[in-house]
Amino acid sequence: MFISDIKGSEKRFDAVLIGAGIMSSSLALLLNELEPQMNILIVERLHGPALESSSAMNNAGTGHAANCELNYTPLLENGSVEIQKALQINSYFEQSLEFWASLTEAGRIIPSDFLRILPHISFVSRDMDIDFLKQRYLQMNLESAFSDMEFSEDPGVIKEWIPMVMNGRDPLQKVAATRMSRGTDIDFGALTRTYMKLLEENSGVKVRYSTEVKTLTKKSNGLWEISLEDQSNTYSVESSFVFIGAGGGALSLLQESKIPEGASYGGFPVSGKWLICEEKELIEKHNAKVYGNALAGAPPMSVPHLDTRWINGKRSLLFGPFAGFNTKFLKHGSRWDLFRSIKPRNLSSMLQVGINNFDLVSYLLSQLQQDQSDRIDSLRSFFPEAKRKDWKLSVAGQRVQIIKRTSKGGILKMGTEVVTSSDGSLAALLGASPGASIAIAIMLEVLNSCWVEKMSTEQWQTKLKKLLPSYGDALNEDRSLSRRVRNRTNTILGFC
Repeated sequence: MFISDIKGSEKRFDAVLIGAGIMSSSLALLLNELEPQMNILIVERLHGPALESSSAMNNAGTGHAANCELNYTPLLENGSVEIQKALQINSYFEQSLEFWASLTEAGRIIPSDFLRILPHISFVSRDMDIDFLKQRYLQMNLESAFSDMEFSEDPGVIKEWIPMVMNGRDPLQKVAATRMSRGTDIDFGALTRTYMKLLEENSGVKVRYSTEVKTLTKKSNGLWEISLEDQSNTYSVESSFVFIGAGGGALSLLQESKIPEGASYGGFPVSGKWLICEEKELIEKHNAKVYGNALAGAPPMSVPHLDTRWINGKRSLLFGPFAGFNTKFLKHGSRWDLFRSIKPRNLSSMLQVGINNFDLVSYLLSQLQQDQSDRIDSLRSFFPEAKRKDWKLSVAGQRVQIIKRTSKGGILKMGTEVVTSSDGSLAALLGASPGASIAIAIMLEVLNSCWVEKMSTEQWQTKLKKLLPSYGDALNEDRSLSRRVRNRTNTILGFC
């Protein structure tokens, strides 16, 4: 049924979710589990789900648990390492694992369709980075979440972990690595398609592909009127709640909504590129996600890593990402996206961020000047024996880095941010990594902000506790609970 077929009472929905990626599908599935009779409409401008940021080729595929991503644990001036963000991200990812375990236990999903167990490894070679990695290990290893982390400066041990990274390396070069064996590779595109299939089986959920949101208008009766255009017609629907989970396109739609909370935001697009190897012999030699340290000024999405990946069920090997720039907010977007997003209320913030983040601008310029030989040279810092003929360049997805106006001026914000209207009738998701990995935690934030009355009911609380056994508890503060939750997850999802 196309949007043009919706008539009368069917034009009114309890929730309209914009975008058919991992975020909207996660929220829709949670709402459907909590309130099966809820009328939900999911709108997607492309012809199918997970074709933008959620596509396996457009993201890192890492279950971001802060196991190996060094940008989540910055070095402080006193020589210690800040690990609170890493602990938070890890607990959020555990909620995703809990949710998948519950769906698996109920026979609704098959983990092997989207998830593989894969070690997460941090690898460094400079003296200052080795000192940092050791300090990071010493602090993180004390926490229950990272108690299984291993550290080594022994080239022989590290070669057992990641032989491809060590073969051909100068034997006199100092190296260090940490390993978390309980890591994952996740095809978020496949997961999204699984979610959407489950949703489409429910008569209360309607999905409209090849349908674009043209306008968002808050009516005097408190409802949102959403004008939609499909392949041949323009129609309007109404909803008491709107979620904007449209990846890089969320900023433009947030601005279209005209909620005051959205006026503080601007965005700067950054594109990504991968080197991809499809030589079976090489692919079989590597079995890990290996993260290094970001270059000065590089955004988090540009932390270099050599990854084993499963994309649409096929095993491959990727290195990158390399940053690029164009003015699109989406891979399938318009070159006018950036210019249309510049408003009088965010222009000064965007200019200020550009001035204050000259290292980022310099980094992007240097990336734009790279050719294939430069990229292969970067690869060889991870894989010394890499041959140019075995690797090809592929364009990854677009990301829009958040620029926010604050009392201290414009700031560039990394990570993922939820923006909600004061009345809870609209929520939008901005930003990038860790994004998809912590989608369940993010959607719980949306529910707590926008569905306050429902979230306080015994019915929803009971259902949430069944879906997420640790819900309402602090995993990082209760070692016994953490062990029980992980044991359950490990057993159901096949970690052991």
